[in-house]
Order: sequence, then structure tokens, then C-alpha cells
Amino acid sequence: MAVVFFKMPWILAAMSFGYGVAFGLLKIAWIVLSAVFLYDISVETRQFEIMKESIAGITADRRLQVLLVAFCFGAFIEGAAGFGAPVAIAGAFMIGLGFKPFHAAALNLIANTAPVAWGSIGTPIHTLAAVCGLPESDLNAMIGRILPFTAVIVPFWLVRTLVGWAETFEVLPAILVVGVSFALTQFFWSNYVDSNLVDIVGGVISILATVIFLRFWKPKRIWRFDYDEKTSPIPPSAEEIADVTGGEWATRNFDGYVKPHSYPLGKVLKAWMPFAILSCVVLVWGLPKVKLAMNRATTPAFKVTLADGKVRPGPPGWDVPYLHNAVYRAAPAVLKPTPEAARYDFNWLSTTGTGCFLAALVSGLLLGLSPLRLMKIFWRTLVRMRLAMVAISFMLGLGYVTRYSGLDAVLGIAFTRTGWAYPFFGTFLGWLGVALTGSDTSSNALFGSLQRITSQQL
Repeated sequence: MAVVFFKMPWILAAMSFGYGVAFGLLKIAWIVLSAVFLYDISVETRQFEIMKESIAGITADRRLQVLLVAFCFGAFIEGAAGFGAPVAIAGAFMIGLGFKPFHAAALNLIANTAPVAWGSIGTPIHTLAAVCGLPESDLNAMIGRILPFTAVIVPFWLVRTLVGWAETFEVLPAILVVGVSFALTQFFWSNYVDSNLVDIVGGVISILATVIFLRFWKPKRIWRFDYDEKTSPIPPSAEEIADVTGGEWATRNFDGYVKPHSYPLGKVLKAWMPFAILSCVVLVWGLPKVKLAMNRATTPAFKVTLADGKVRPGPPGWDVPYLHNAVYRAAPAVLKPTPEAARYDFNWLSTTGTGCFLAALVSGLLLGLSPLRLMKIFWRTLVRMRLAMVAISFMLGLGYVTRYSGLDAVLGIAFTRTGWAYPFFGTFLGWLGVALTGSDTSSNALFGSLQRITSQQL
């Protein structure tokens, strides 16, 4: 479309697509791969089973299990891995607790509404900032002021989906503890810390707050399914699990019903250790001074000659051939013609994915895995995630072609005709992007720049 209808030279289209793919591989796909690698290490060492069983042992009430697993634990998994992992992982977890597969999948899809904007170490936020050119900190803060309201509503919605009104209000105090603790953490972390750990920290804080609260408060009655009191049901078939929780992956990782278990505190802390290390490393990786020092040490900076003949160090990275400053934004998208820069900074060390990968390696070694076994786990992760990485990178490539061809400007200006109704149409466009691509990150890549232009014009 860019070449045929917008008359974009094919070389510019190819370079903009390649630029987007390169950005997607280093800044987005590498984060996802490293986060899933850490999760696979936790599964391989059986620490993830301890995490699950320790949560399962907190309460026998099905309503509270939904809050703890689908919402709190699901938010944690969304922050650590994203891209459908919460539905597959927490969904299989809930099936293991005795929930019917369809109920488990539906409840986890609802629960994933609140944390999805910061999935996979903040990947959707990173992507949105990249394609629309707005400061990531500002985007992160504003989203963190909007979504906490959703975070308070979703836990109530979850329980009401499972049971009736009367049964829902019986656990209203727990619902408020879950929702408010997650919402406050979401707001604070996104506005005052960074975009990487919003879901991970929010999930952990909400779990801890709920566990502490349940030590002092119990519902008047323990609500269970009708079949809980009769017989121990037969685990669902592999095909049934595959149909509703994420396909073959969930089938392979379902190993029967999760049995509540009381572990010593040391074992529980050890099980959560990989994700604690991940949180600490990613937090340090995001510090401006640390990031700047790593960039100076690893990213080439080129010399530029000023008008007076003086030579000084230039910005880090490379000008994308044929594309850098070759495309101009013109009125009415901007007030005056402005060249579109295209520089690729190969910040391989300071990117969040490298921090995640380092955290995974350290965690694996501390859990007793040999370097050879770590290499085998990483290879399996890479093979399993290869198509997802290609899809993510190609979506970024498509988003960059949309940006450099001017397609986003045309659509953005067209949407200004919706006037005061634009908030409705803009939101619907975001939903449409997620429905078509299956990913918040991909939707941001496709429509982020369009939304910015429309908003500026209005």
C-alpha cells in the first residue's frame, strides 16, 4: 500500500521496514525471549510448582482463589512474560485447582484487562513510545493515572462472573484489598519509578497484601463448587485444556491437579527468588545514570563537523541508509516541514532484554543448573518463541512503514472528522488492533502514531 498507493519509493519502504524489524528484535523481542527464558528456568527447576502450591494453600474459597490466581498471579505473569502467557499459565494453574477449563480461560481473560498495558517488562509502553515519538515517561505516567480505576473494578467483575451478587458481596473486603493494593502500586510505580516492573511489583504487592489480610479476615462461609464436596473430579483431557487455555503449550505443562501445600518459608522464598532477581536487575538497568554509562561503553558515537569547522562527538548509533531525514512531515500534520530522523542505536547492553537475560543466568546458576543445561533450556525457549519473535519484529516493521510513508498522518487527519466523538472511535481502534493482531504491543505499533496525530490535530 505504501509503495503502490502512497508512491513511496521501494528503497524507503524496504529500509523503514528493516529499521522497524531491527528495532523490534533488539528492544522488544529480546525482552520477551529473556523473560520467557527465566520462566522456563523456574519450571525446569520445579520452583514454579512450589510457587503455585504455596498460593493454592492460602485459601480453599473459590472466589478468593480467583482473585489470587487469575488477578494477582496473572498480573505478575503478564509483567514477566506477557503475550498470552497469563491465560496459558494461570489458566492451567486454575484447572489444576479444580476449575473447569472454560471457566479458567474466561476468568483469566477478564483478569488480564488491568495489567496488559505493562506486559512483558513494559513492552507495550516501549513500543508505543518508539512509534509515536512521545516521551516514554509521560506515556507511562498518564496510563498509570487511567488504568488504576480499571484495576479496582476488574476484581469485583471477576468474582461476580463466577458467583451471584450475594456471594460477591460476602468477599467485598478481599476484593477491595486486591484491587486497591494493585491500583495504588500501579499508579505509584508508573508515575515515580519506571515502566518495566509495574505489573511484577503490582502483582507481588497485591498477593502479599491479600495474604496478610486473610490472616485477620475470613469470609463467613467457604464457597466451593457443587462437585467439590462429592468426588475428586478426573482431570480434563489434554484436548480440552488445549482448546481453552493456549493450545499445545498449556497441554504439555498441565500435570494434574495442584495440591495445596504448606512449604517452609525458605523454600517459598527460594521459589520466588528468580523473579526477585529479575525485579532488582531490571530496576537497576532502568536507572538513567547506569543506562548512560552502559551506552557510552558499548554504543559507537560518530564525529560530526559543525558549521564553524569544529568537530565534536555525534549522537550514538548509525543513520539508516536512504531513510534518515529523507522523509518530511508537512502541513497539516505539523506546522512546518520537518524531516523524520532514522537512527539505529545498537544499545545491546542497556536494553531491558539483556538485564532480563542476565537475571535468568544468575537465577539458573543459583538454582543449581549447569551452564550446559542453561544453554539447552535457552535453545528450547528460542525454538518455542521463534515465531512470536518474528511476528513481533514484523509488526514493528509494519508500524515503521506506516509512519515513514505518511499513512498514519492521513488516517490521523481523517479521524479528526469524528470531532468530540474521537475518544470513542480512538478507543475502538485500539480494541480493533488487539482483536486483529492478538497483542497490545502490536496494536500500539500499528496505531500509536495515528492516535498521536489525531489528538494533536484536535
